[in-house]
Amino acid sequence: MGNIHEIKKTGKMLVPGIVFASDKLFEDMKKDMTLEQVKNVACLPGIIDKSIAMPDAHSGYGFPIGGVAAFDVDKGIVSPGGVGYDINCSVRLLKTNLKSFDIKNWKEILHSLFRSVPSGVGQGSKLKLSDGELNEVLVSGAQWAVEKGYGEKEDYLHTEDNGKLNNANPKDVSQRARARGKGQLGTLGAGNHFLEIQVVDEIFDEKIAKMFGLKKGQVTIMVHCGSRGLGHQVASDYIQEMEKKIGIKGLPDRELVNAPIKSELGRKYLSAMACAANFAFANKQLITHWIREDLRNYFPKIKIEVVYDVCHNIAKFEKHFVNGKEQEVLVMRKGATRAFGPGRKEISEDYRRVGQPVILPGSMGTSSYVLVGTSESEKLSWSSTAHGAGRLLSRSAAKKKLNSDDVKRKMNERGIILESGSMSGIVEEAAEAYKDVDEVVRVSHELGIGKMVVKLKPLAVMKG
Repeated sequence: MGNIHEIKKTGKMLVPGIVFASDKLFEDMKKDMTLEQVKNVACLPGIIDKSIAMPDAHSGYGFPIGGVAAFDVDKGIVSPGGVGYDINCSVRLLKTNLKSFDIKNWKEILHSLFRSVPSGVGQGSKLKLSDGELNEVLVSGAQWAVEKGYGEKEDYLHTEDNGKLNNANPKDVSQRARARGKGQLGTLGAGNHFLEIQVVDEIFDEKIAKMFGLKKGQVTIMVHCGSRGLGHQVASDYIQEMEKKIGIKGLPDRELVNAPIKSELGRKYLSAMACAANFAFANKQLITHWIREDLRNYFPKIKIEVVYDVCHNIAKFEKHFVNGKEQEVLVMRKGATRAFGPGRKEISEDYRRVGQPVILPGSMGTSSYVLVGTSESEKLSWSSTAHGAGRLLSRSAAKKKLNSDDVKRKMNERGIILESGSMSGIVEEAAEAYKDVDEVVRVSHELGIGKMVVKLKPLAVMKG
């Protein structure tokens, strides 16, 4: 089968590595540590069947970004490196009742959103949370925000896990992590996070696009962010704790430090991870509220609804078929998207008949895509697909090779308005620093691990 590359089991590998990529994307992966990291993950206790890299995979901390692996619940481990520092870094797609020709003053609108949605490294929240309220956020996620009046019930019903992971105990989150997150709820952050106004440019599947409420020429808004300083600190805390209590002896890479899933430390990490994921869900819910408030000033009759909100950095207990029998496993997706096919009870009821929406953002200035999950992905990839374009150049390499004036000029030539609080951020996130998103999506579609539904073209981009 094309677009599948196998890394045969050698040395201490317990399973083979499987890389979903075109020949071109596979060659790109050879330029960094991606393939070595796929092999390293294959050595972890309790791993089932294969260590996977998605078409957008590139080097990460421990796992490659774009890495997916499933673990036996009794014999397996959980590793913070398999989830990432930005826990539940994820994407929410909003649809509006506007057509692109309804909007003439793009620049003014983007600037207004830039003021309404706090972004950038040092920007704080508009909210002042008490310790008790922060606990509620960590337990209830997007549902907390909606109950407080920051949105509608349909928002979290169209969110993975209804915007709330269970088994989240705030006691497992350190005071330092709480302090870092407390003043950041409802903020976009910096790095690869963005808010983008888009238009539905091309429809590949009319029936499913209609189910998702997407039509050609319609204005959409994509929000990409995560758990901010709180999630980063949770990862740091548990990496240190696992190094101290369990150690790194015998690991192919110390960044894969881990704890048995059923150990006290493993359970505590999964609880703290769920808290950080819930913080991220609430974060995007508040940002959605700020967007609605702001755009009503320009379009009093605007309707903004959530199409879907998907996790990119998370570990989940899920039922999958292993050797012909259904079994609960722990799936770690690091820079990968869950892509359940039709009928799975985990999918929002409105979409269950057709499959889960998959939101796959491009790089700054390139198109993004909405795909739909498939039954094929359940067989091939633990119901997973890519999460974006995937980096081609490191941030430092991008800074050496590119300059912000050129990046802005090229975006301007394509008719895309950009507002950013950081010149270095523009260079680090330039399209040239990323792989070809069209090729990543094509590979996913051809393999059947995520079927193309619509293509979204950027009109205005906001970066922190």
